[in-house]
Amino acid sequence: MDKEQKVAIVTGASQGIGEALVRAYRDRNFCVVANSRSIRQPSDPDILAVAGDIADPNTAERIVSQAMHRFGRIDTLVNNAGIFVAKPFTEYTDEDYANLLGINLDGFFHITRRAANHMLKRGSGHIVQITTSLDEHAVSRVPSVLAALTKGGLNAATKSLAIEYASKGIRVNAVAPGAVKTPMHAPESYDFLAKLHPIGRMGEVRNVVDAVLYLEGANFTTGEILHVDGGQSAGH
Repeated sequence: MDKEQKVAIVTGASQGIGEALVRAYRDRNFCVVANSRSIRQPSDPDILAVAGDIADPNTAERIVSQAMHRFGRIDTLVNNAGIFVAKPFTEYTDEDYANLLGINLDGFFHITRRAANHMLKRGSGHIVQITTSLDEHAVSRVPSVLAALTKGGLNAATKSLAIEYASKGIRVNAVAPGAVKTPMHAPESYDFLAKLHPIGRMGEVRNVVDAVLYLEGANFTTGEILHVDGGQSAGH
């Protein structure tokens, strides 16, 4: 690879927003390290697929070590992997709790800590979380306290890390979407979900990708929670 060619890590990269982010970063001539449990190696030599459960610290170690071995640098980390389970609070199971914390929070911690170490050595980098507007603007028809707990934690961590690293060349931001048309949502739920947004429709994958790419180039922006939610965060 060109020594000046930047490198992005994208988790949850096998479908939906993550898959689109991989394509978008390649279109910007980034090399990309793409992770999900079932991802396969594509023919593009500038994409490195690393399969594994992001909740497992060993997966995070393999992603970062293979990124450094193959490409020699890490410029951007997009913490896109996440799960969403909407249930009344008392119907959540211990397994639900463990799964959401494992993927949404443990996954963030394990890979971000390792990637940030390399960014600190270079004195530059960008870390982006994909979160949700629901932690700040709860919707009674979508009971989702575990999404608020985990993704809200990521929003808080985004601001904290942004301040910790502000003088060290690393920016930290988040994109907080509303409901987006991805495999996470069944098509029969689209009409219901569209009505939750003041703008009257669900988001598209490209809306989230555009927001991430905006933050990628916004070198005076850090600690930002960029809402891409059809007006949900503004009110109802």
